[in-house]
Amino acid sequence: MTVPPSTPSTGVPARADGRALDELRPVALTRRFLQAGEGSVLVEFGQTKVLCVASFTEGVPRWRKGSGQGWVTAEYAMLPRATSTRSDRESVKGRVGGRTHEISRLVGRSLRAIIDVNALGENTIVLDCDVLQADGGTRTAAITGAYVALADAVAWAREQGVVPAGRTVLTDSVSAVSVGIIDGAPMLDLPYVEDVRAETDMNVVVTGSGKFVEVQGTAEHATFDRAELDTLLDLALVGTGRLTALQQQALAAASGTRVTAGVEVAS
Repeated sequence: MTVPPSTPSTGVPARADGRALDELRPVALTRRFLQAGEGSVLVEFGQTKVLCVASFTEGVPRWRKGSGQGWVTAEYAMLPRATSTRSDRESVKGRVGGRTHEISRLVGRSLRAIIDVNALGENTIVLDCDVLQADGGTRTAAITGAYVALADAVAWAREQGVVPAGRTVLTDSVSAVSVGIIDGAPMLDLPYVEDVRAETDMNVVVTGSGKFVEVQGTAEHATFDRAELDTLLDLALVGTGRLTALQQQALAAASGTRVTAGVEVAS
């Protein structure tokens, strides 16, 4: 790879916000952000903020009835002023956009990868992921936060006796992060200003045990080779490993506690 201009003092390629190439933005998880919902989490990746709410209902879609299996799905949306300019609500337009539909499906697939639908029984959990503020990585933030909300919803169902205590509904955890190549250098967790400049942009979804759920990679401005792909995947695993640890800390902390970079702050 070619190396981009570096900072004079360190010789390390410069980033827009001064982070190291393998450094996440400040990430925070706040559980029970809402009173309503069986699980709710505000997830923050730098200036990107996504509210994830899990709703547990008894019963399943008609096509699932009688199977003994549950269902987990997700809906993703952005507030009209989540970005620098206002966008009309898709409900006003009368149709869901292709990008919104694609991300909703991605979040749902990612969560179903770590759910035992047989253990869930004929129950449904819907994750609503609403972007309050967007600065790159909204889909990866949504997946990371939605898992924590999902875990709280499963715990609630167990406490209510809807799901028997002995059943293991969650088989693993899941998180996601973006990686990319900018000016020839691989970088972790891209904000918008880096994302729009990336020669290669990739979203990687990984379980807590380190298994890949999904890899979405695109050569935006320049092709990439196998060595660069391997470098990006290794970088993503560094990021998701840190996110997994943060998810565990958040789930171990008291409700309403904002957990960031291993520090708990009561909200």
